[in-house]
Amino acid sequence: QVQLVESGGGSVQAGGSLRLSCAASTYFYNYNCMGWFRQTPGKEREGVAAVYTGGGSTYYVDSVKGRFTISQDKAQTTLYLAMDSLKPEDTAMYYCATSPFVDCWPGRRGLDPARWPYWGQGTQVTVSS
Repeated sequence: QVQLVESGGGSVQAGGSLRLSCAASTYFYNYNCMGWFRQTPGKEREGVAAVYTGGGSTYYVDSVKGRFTISQDKAQTTLYLAMDSLKPEDTAMYYCATSPFVDCWPGRRGLDPARWPYWGQGTQVTVSS
């Protein structure tokens, strides 16, 4: 079972930037999808960005398009989420996740957390106005 460890969260003012990292205990190509989710208290976990390891396709939820960038290192063991122009509504716990399932890729409702069985412990991002 893969182990995922996130880092890079913190507190920033609106308009600022953060870069999250996710270190995996195995290579990404062992899984179909790698991605980032976020969650605030009382709300469902939301898929933010994902990459299909087979072809490199990327997905972003509409609210972060043009501001967030998902990427991975050449060794394919570290996943990144560069977050620019941060807004207070980006405040959440951010989780790295991976999935071996063929249907990990987003449908009409975006990423489905139920199709992603492996999760990190999360890193908090707080954006103040």
